[in-house]
Amino acid sequence: MALLPPEEIERFRRDGYAVARGVVTGARLEALRDRLDAWIEESRHRDSNWGKCLDGKARFDLEAGHGADRPRLRRVSNPAEISEAYRAALFDSAVPDHAAECIGPDVKFHHCKVNVKPPGTDTHVGWHQDHAYDPHTNDSMVAALLFLVDIDEEMGPLLVAPGTHGTPFSHHRDGRFTGRVDDETAAGLDRIAVPVTGMAGDLVIMHTWLAHGGGPNPSDRPRAMLICDYTAADAFALKEPAMPNSHYGRIVRGKPTRFARLKEAVIEVPPPYDDDSFFGLQGQKTAAGR
Repeated sequence: MALLPPEEIERFRRDGYAVARGVVTGARLEALRDRLDAWIEESRHRDSNWGKCLDGKARFDLEAGHGADRPRLRRVSNPAEISEAYRAALFDSAVPDHAAECIGPDVKFHHCKVNVKPPGTDTHVGWHQDHAYDPHTNDSMVAALLFLVDIDEEMGPLLVAPGTHGTPFSHHRDGRFTGRVDDETAAGLDRIAVPVTGMAGDLVIMHTWLAHGGGPNPSDRPRAMLICDYTAADAFALKEPAMPNSHYGRIVRGKPTRFARLKEAVIEVPPPYDDDSFFGLQGQKTAAGR
């Protein structure tokens, strides 16, 4: 049975993204929100990034201006490793079924994260394409973005540039990987940007080459999304994953394969980066002043 209506599948093919409403609801959604609230509350007792992922980077990433009276948790890396609620949402709910409709039927888990834009933040996510961070033998890959709260245009929503999933852009400047496109390209993407808004529990499926970004959140409400990257089973990494985790490569729908499908292309392979998250890579400071 199809989960995405035909017009959304067509939009994914044409524009590089699709939207499904009310994918995660009820107790499952509340469990995700409650766990995030607990992490934000814990952050009040921290003055710098904390926790440890498989690669030694901090799991919890705080932005500049964080304090006990004004918590600024902006990223939780691979929450499925430390929370049953998040693991279940990404493996056992309809979320991977929607991914399989776009790249399936055989689908692997790559990584996940929670991104938060606290209220009154000026954090700006520069235009970028996910495949530039984690290139594979083919681009049958998607990011599934689950809204954890209602998100409107006042909250610095996801911005997408429809149709750009067929145009890889460079994310290097002067030989250095910056994790975003150059200013001239960004200006062109600004002109065609479409904000993606919705209700808590809605899901966006985004092609790995779709250019996307986001503006600041001047509202008095936090903007929070659970993001999971899935790949086709026959897409194999060309480098170590940018966000390694214990579930990496796990088959979540269909079956595994030992055969890699190769798509002819010339793509840049980025070096590893030391920042705890791509926010630092893009030049935005953490609470520790990095």
